[in-house]
Amino acid sequence: MRIAIVGMGGDIGTGVALRFNNGRETSMLGIDMEPPRRRIRRAIFHRVDPTDVEERTRLLVNFDPEVIIHAGIYEPHSRSNPHDAEIRTRAATRSVFGAARGCPSLRQIVMRSSTDVYGRSDTGLRPLAGLGTDLKPHSRFGRMMADSEGVAADFSERRPDIAVTALRFAPIVGPYIPSPLGRYLRLPFVPTGPLFFEGKLQLVHIDDVHEAFAAAVRACISGAFNIAGEGTIRGSEAARIGRRPFVPTWGPGWLIARAATAMLGAPIPEHSIESLTHGRSVSTEATERDLDFVASHSTRDCIEDLYNWESVVRLEIDRSVA
Repeated sequence: MRIAIVGMGGDIGTGVALRFNNGRETSMLGIDMEPPRRRIRRAIFHRVDPTDVEERTRLLVNFDPEVIIHAGIYEPHSRSNPHDAEIRTRAATRSVFGAARGCPSLRQIVMRSSTDVYGRSDTGLRPLAGLGTDLKPHSRFGRMMADSEGVAADFSERRPDIAVTALRFAPIVGPYIPSPLGRYLRLPFVPTGPLFFEGKLQLVHIDDVHEAFAAAVRACISGAFNIAGEGTIRGSEAARIGRRPFVPTWGPGWLIARAATAMLGAPIPEHSIESLTHGRSVSTEATERDLDFVASHSTRDCIEDLYNWESVVRLEIDRSVA
């Protein structure tokens, strides 16, 4: 099976590639602006800027994949500032669906999306969601993901023979990944929503993100699916687990909180503030039924794993290759 992974250099793309790296009949093409930090034996990697749509399209068409995994989504304050993140995400999405028209062997596209497309509404609690539907984003990242899903929905209408799967992930956290919310929660103090009025949010672990992509490829079905860990948590509860003092914040107080956290190296984007203040819960019923996937980490597991992350990790030397 030929798999093209757009965004292979990021933690999500690299992890997904490793899930398919042991397949004897699998060959992979990787595209990103940075190379993966792990050796992926069955992949050929090309370092191409996301805004170079023409070159990315050419590479994808020449490879003629059977599956395209679009992990080339740039979350604000993850690997890019908000302005660059939006430009890169739009360009990467355009190259994926533009190239898909010229790939005769293509049978599926699996793309990263986000529960931020629901905004402050409760539409994510519906058991079924169509591609590009139930979109009521309020934040910049939510609008970015809604626009990407809109491009995917238009393509799906024109090419119903190709399955287009959008995975709407809850906020992604885990050790060793550049998660804006994860960095923020590990600060010495944590600004949270107003006391007694905090929203409850769901999270998803980075390992479950990788497995969700693999499950979507196996299922090969069109639609939008929510991916989230079991249970919910408030920001103040997360801070207590990490033994951090929390600071109830509301209104203009978030301007001060954003400035302070940015100075400490953990700028928090507006979509993360929306999650902390308003909360968000989603239904994973369709994911469990149609993709046969259940997240192995609960929301609380995600927080505990985040705070158990060691600052210094000593690795064993593999002397067989030394």
